[in-house]
Amino acid sequence: MSLKCGIVGLPNVGKSTLFNCVSSGKAQSANFPFCTIEPNLGSTNVPDKRLEVLADICKPKSVVPATVDIVDIAGLVRGASRGEGLGNQFLANIRECDAILHVLRCFEDGNVVHVDGNVNPVRDKEVVDTELQIKDLETVEARLAKAEKAGKAGDKDAKKLADLLLRYKAALLEGKSCRTVVPVNEEEASIAHDLFLLTNKPVMYVCNVDDASAVNGNAYVDAVREAVKEENAEILIISARTESEIAEMEDYEDRQMFLSEMGLEESGVVRLIQAAYHLLGLQTFFTAGADECRAWTIQKGYKAPKAAGVIHSDFERGFIRAEVIKYDDFVNYKTEAAVRAAGKMGIEGKEYVVQDGDIMHFLFNV
Repeated sequence: MSLKCGIVGLPNVGKSTLFNCVSSGKAQSANFPFCTIEPNLGSTNVPDKRLEVLADICKPKSVVPATVDIVDIAGLVRGASRGEGLGNQFLANIRECDAILHVLRCFEDGNVVHVDGNVNPVRDKEVVDTELQIKDLETVEARLAKAEKAGKAGDKDAKKLADLLLRYKAALLEGKSCRTVVPVNEEEASIAHDLFLLTNKPVMYVCNVDDASAVNGNAYVDAVREAVKEENAEILIISARTESEIAEMEDYEDRQMFLSEMGLEESGVVRLIQAAYHLLGLQTFFTAGADECRAWTIQKGYKAPKAAGVIHSDFERGFIRAEVIKYDDFVNYKTEAAVRAAGKMGIEGKEYVVQDGDIMHFLFNV
């Protein structure tokens, strides 16, 4: 899959520090604005305990996890929509991403400069939102004029587009993002997707907190939670400084002990990577055997032939059927033969919608 999550936010909120923690890439991290200029792209493994369990059962020669692409994008400032700072480049880089991880500074530290002089994550969020909304309004108004003209001439598709654009325009003029406008049906959802509006991309707000707030958050996080309650968005609490310390530990036991002392069951990076994966609308199916246990990435809603095509185009082109084992059944019976003997092997055709965690074997002929 080529889908990407972009890490965005104001300068000096911890974007590059988080990127360094989650990605195979290594972005520069420093205490001054515009430290990141060119977007940094990294691919990172998606932690999945199910793959570990399958590997323990099958004892394969190799184990291949799913991956997700993360982009560290230069910090934005007021006026980006007018080209201020690195504005035009920033907006173009966001447009190329499929989902947004919006990092908000929710910690006090006199040694780390804030571009606006003091910590206020809700204000910071609104700065970024406003710049994206201004750019979207330009796009919506340009498309609306053409759609209304075609609609009046009898083009029914243009009329549907115009109706949606009018609702987007109204929301944007009220200072709301396009994601607050809910499509009325699947057809309208498809139209919305094809507009590629910046504020219609799936978003998760990542609250970067101090070490003491890594478990339960703080007043800044509470303020963010209140500010985004009308959006279709989630919040993740993470301490970038803590995560950078964890990332430097090579020994697994040391990392687990550190997490335990912090009161955390797993690192924030693990949660962030998994959140990015799901934010992109992705899910996993597995192939499992003595040679290889592998996690394959597909978009939610893929039917069996399209999922087969992720492995090889011939699998999709010559698809006959899929043998499907549910993850829990495989863990219970341990072998494909035992699953089959117990009558737990599913035989599925072209219309089967692959479920997250399915263990698949495809039959094809070309």
